[in-house]
Amino acid sequence: WNKDSFRGKIMETDNTAAISRIGILGGTFDPVHLGHINLALDCREKAGLDRVLFMPARLQPFKLDKKVTSGEDRLNMLKEALADVEGLEASSYELDTEGISYTYLTIRAMREIYGSDAHIYFIMGTDTFLKIETWKNAQELLKSCSYLVGSRPGYRQEELQLCIEKIRREYGTEVINIENRQYDVSSTEIRRRIENDIPCTDLIPERVERYIRQNGLYKG
Repeated sequence: WNKDSFRGKIMETDNTAAISRIGILGGTFDPVHLGHINLALDCREKAGLDRVLFMPARLQPFKLDKKVTSGEDRLNMLKEALADVEGLEASSYELDTEGISYTYLTIRAMREIYGSDAHIYFIMGTDTFLKIETWKNAQELLKSCSYLVGSRPGYRQEELQLCIEKIRREYGTEVINIENRQYDVSSTEIRRRIENDIPCTDLIPERVERYIRQNGLYKG
């Protein structure tokens, strides 16, 4: 990975010095769906973010045994999904970096790229945040950025609040609970529909479905 090259790609379209509040949403995005997009939009609005970077993993630590669509296709689907959405962008950083996509390394790199003045927020859902202390180098990770946790009323609410309080207390970490518009979206269901030629624009953007069908993804 070449840091200067990556910084150059960013600065082709934006002045990084003017950006101070950056959200990062990681995942496999196989494929990206409306649940991902609405979480990012709600976090951008409610936390006043300048931009949200969707960052598909090259090798996600918890899915090393699963077959995943190529990084190129997953990135292209993100670009299709976010093309007309202000403030949301696709990043190829983890795809361009060799090895397992550990989040603590990604946050380290983002701090180098955007500088010490940038306020970085890692965006997660409830289920994922509840497991954050099991992640690689969790202590460094939890001290290196802030967190936006998307939740819906009544879902594991007491458990989540206890976890947030513990993380704040033990690591001095800023954690903001964001109530977001939840879409009950399953990537498995999307792939099943595609394989059986069933429309799924209620789950994914129309441009993403078109890309999937034009490129023969998720067929068998």
